[in-house]
Amino acid sequence: MKILGISGSPRLEGTHYLVNYSLNYLKEKGAEVRYFTVHKKKINFCRHCDFCVKKREGCVFKDDMEEVYKALEWADGVIIGTPVYQGNVTGQLKTLMDRLRALVAKNPKVLSGKVGMGIAVGGDRCGGQEIALRTIHDFYLINEMIPVSGGSFGANLGATFWSRDRGEEGVKEDEEGMRSLRKTLNRFYKTLLEKK
Repeated sequence: MKILGISGSPRLEGTHYLVNYSLNYLKEKGAEVRYFTVHKKKINFCRHCDFCVKKREGCVFKDDMEEVYKALEWADGVIIGTPVYQGNVTGQLKTLMDRLRALVAKNPKVLSGKVGMGIAVGGDRCGGQEIALRTIHDFYLINEMIPVSGGSFGANLGATFWSRDRGEEGVKEDEEGMRSLRKTLNRFYKTLLEKK
């Protein structure tokens, strides 16, 4: 079982901690893990130039996305985490998602059947966490992946956190958020096992 964790936060705070917590949780169950953060990475905006569609050899830009392309080809499952910015995912994460058009143009089935889950961290209790998770799930669906939530009663769309704008310390203190994360991780792991 190979798991890629992606942090869409430009800071090494709450989301960074939670994605790594998730990877360590799965590593203890025997998974191989890799981690990518947008923090201090050079990721150009997709300009929809169609180079990737016409050439089918990747993106016209050669930047830090090369690491993401390789890791996604390798992975069986993907965990995407994001802080909430203006009620949705960060601009950095949206850019990363947009740039994955090049990977799919090269191989339309490269992500098909992979399992994905999401984590969203808001500074406010109702700051857009569910909208951010829907954006992550939409990305999974568009690319023929299998989105997994934690199920009813506390994790309907995935793991949500209220950090109270206190970064790593804030998410660690959010007991309900940690419960939603464990529920989601357990369903994610179970889904991956069922696919084997």
